[in-house]
Amino acid sequence: MIALTSKDYMAKEEKFGAHNYHPLPVVLAKGKGIHVWDVEGKRYFDFLSAYSAVNQGHCHPKITAALTEQAQTLALTSRAFYNNKLGDWEEYMTKLFGYDRMLPMNSGAEADETALKLIRKWAYKVKGIPDNQAEIIVCDGNFHGRTITIVSMSSDPDAFNHYGPYTPGFIHIPFNDIDKLAEALARPNVAGFLVEPIQAEAGVFVPDEGYLKKAAELCKKHHVLFVADEVQTGLARTGKLLACDHEGVRPDILVLGKALSGGVYPVSCVLADDEVMLTIKPGEHGSTYGGNPIAASVAMAALDVIVEEKLAENATKMGEIFRNEMSSVKSDMIEIVRGKGLLNAIAVKPKNGKTAWDVCLRLKDNGLIAKPTHEHIIRFTPPLIINETEMYEALAIIKQTFNEFV
Repeated sequence: MIALTSKDYMAKEEKFGAHNYHPLPVVLAKGKGIHVWDVEGKRYFDFLSAYSAVNQGHCHPKITAALTEQAQTLALTSRAFYNNKLGDWEEYMTKLFGYDRMLPMNSGAEADETALKLIRKWAYKVKGIPDNQAEIIVCDGNFHGRTITIVSMSSDPDAFNHYGPYTPGFIHIPFNDIDKLAEALARPNVAGFLVEPIQAEAGVFVPDEGYLKKAAELCKKHHVLFVADEVQTGLARTGKLLACDHEGVRPDILVLGKALSGGVYPVSCVLADDEVMLTIKPGEHGSTYGGNPIAASVAMAALDVIVEEKLAENATKMGEIFRNEMSSVKSDMIEIVRGKGLLNAIAVKPKNGKTAWDVCLRLKDNGLIAKPTHEHIIRFTPPLIINETEMYEALAIIKQTFNEFV
């Protein structure tokens, strides 16, 4: 049997798959820790971490052991019946994050949809907003997923073009503008403010210090739910268990996903207290796979790894090294370096017709993979297990790559 090459695998996807992604031209076949290997056996530093789903590193033995053991015991019951893992996971999550209840789903988009439904249920059943008049404040530049309702509140034409008619009920304000938030909160039928503590997909935009705290205080003053989408920013990525922890903010609804499974299984959830969570009654929301035994076992193992291996502390240390080192690089293409913890980005200024995409292609050739967002920004988000030696080795590749564009 003739072994297929990278070119063969890419041709298959091009021929038989939908064209809804534009991947970097590398075909990965193996992952371990902070590294991945292509089908020809070349090793790369992974500086995307599956958009922060692989915070714990590829194929972490504790997480894969939980997956395989549970998969051989009981995989799925649906929520028509109880299973002996979900309650343990719900208890684990509520105690770790300090909420009354958890509602499990599968993807980050589903978790955000769940949060939207909770906001609206609470609006009508608790706050007393007239039926079908609840409004939710969202920020320009947001990314919460790709469902019809979520793209209805997007400001990115690539996300929402030709998907109308759109779901109504959203108020758009600029990110990191507390005055515009205060103005929007004065409207009588506002039920929630949904925000990413750091806008990752938009290009790692970190708000001013104090913004989240002031926003949460304003929401409380106006009896509006403060809802944090921590699908990408949460679970130690920014140097705290949650990005909101940097300002001591406790969201009314917390949305989690991605690294909740360490990248080995689709798992997400929302957390809230009784007043919010118990507005949804049996039959009003759910998912066949949500809260299945594999998801529960994997999520508990994935969170154990984050806590036991002190990944938040490591993200703080390694992030400071990355930003300090890259800020000192003299390159006409580096416009700005920004981030928090190990959620970082470099804004790239085109040079001689070369763009962020070209930089990523050259990074790949040099043994490190990352991906542009919005054409001119490259995110650098390695697994949080990366150590100092590995970070400096990866930084040498990144610096060399930028220096090759003369």
